[in-house]
Amino acid sequence: MLPGPLHRLVMKHSELIKFAIVGGTTFVIDTAIYYMLAFTVLEQKPVVARIISGVVATILSYILNREWAFKNRGGRERHHEALLFFLISGVAVLLTAAPLWLANNVFGMRENLAGLELAVLDFLLAFIIGNLFGMAFRFWALRRFAFPDEEPRGSGSTDVNPNPDELTDEELGHA
Repeated sequence: MLPGPLHRLVMKHSELIKFAIVGGTTFVIDTAIYYMLAFTVLEQKPVVARIISGVVATILSYILNREWAFKNRGGRERHHEALLFFLISGVAVLLTAAPLWLANNVFGMRENLAGLELAVLDFLLAFIIGNLFGMAFRFWALRRFAFPDEEPRGSGSTDVNPNPDELTDEELGHA
């Protein structure tokens, strides 16, 4: 449905776009679980709540990335790929928790805050700053180590100026 040049641009960066959609989905789940835990049973342990929510989001992320975002990649046996994914994601979960840990344990920023102020600080530290670190690391490491080999996607073209022989029926408007 997109114009030709925009369609090719989207096709060229489809992995990144899908990765971002998976990230947005898991972000919502991660955030919901974190706040549910941080304002109830783990009120005094926000870093533990952050790690638990990160682990749940990581499991969902593996399923969505494997089956959708990076479905055209392979090169490893499934168990090896899963092990690498979870190791990489484990490092990323620690990276997302690091700003919150620093604020809580090094700088004591959470000591005199409560309610909305605390929720906003936690959101900025754990979900904005932390997720930016984790997302950048995860995208780089997943493409490099867990899903390294791009399998052929078919006969379509991502060239900026393809000739008609390189285009699929869909790109030509025949499908």
